[in-house]
Amino acid sequence: MKKILFLVIAIIFLVFIFIDSIEQPQNYYNFSDKKNYFSVNNFWNVISNIPFIIIGLIGIYENKNKKLIHDNFKTAPIYSVFFLGVFLTGFGSSWFHLNPNDSTLVWDRLPMTIGFMALTTGLLSEYLYRDLQKKIFYPLLFVGFISVLYWYYTEQQGRGDLRLYVLVQFLPLLLIPLIALTHQSRFTHNNILIGVILFYLLAKLTEHYDQAIHQALGFISGHSIKHLLAAAATYLVLIMLKNRKPAV
Repeated sequence: MKKILFLVIAIIFLVFIFIDSIEQPQNYYNFSDKKNYFSVNNFWNVISNIPFIIIGLIGIYENKNKKLIHDNFKTAPIYSVFFLGVFLTGFGSSWFHLNPNDSTLVWDRLPMTIGFMALTTGLLSEYLYRDLQKKIFYPLLFVGFISVLYWYYTEQQGRGDLRLYVLVQFLPLLLIPLIALTHQSRFTHNNILIGVILFYLLAKLTEHYDQAIHQALGFISGHSIKHLLAAAATYLVLIMLKNRKPAV
């Protein structure tokens, strides 16, 4: 099964290498809700990031006090880094939405890749074998950083390319369900991951239909809802880590 898994990863990488560059959509920064309140630009798209900050702080605190169940090595503090990424995403995304442009978007995407890569490492090592986290944690964090910096560099050269960043976001969404179906985790309550993935996919959907949702609801846009749904996904990770036990 591991050979099949590595084959799938290799095929996906090859596909992304040989397909054409994925450019940033021209209307990416044209968010539907541009209302300003209390001298805050794009108020609701900024304020809707507060749950990330709260959940990140709770996760960091709970993990420091050994309330979260995992078997991270001290040299690979996966879930501390995951919740740090969630915390920083709240600030990075707020900074971006105050003044949407390529430079501020870097600070939105960098902390998100920290969260993606940390959670991916944690789950893969729990389903496959514990020592895996030592081998892939820092390399995956590095790949996450490079994916954002590579996009920004190519954007500044007038030939923006999101391929690596897209891979960093969506490869875990393919790998984790595949591994969960074929391997046994060392911990209970992993059915909560269904909710995590569902909330994240709904977040991407509401992001795509930002304007249509805003027109339909009137008081909130799809992008603001996206932030709330993505934060809910991170909250489910926290719930999973607090309530699970080592599998017998």
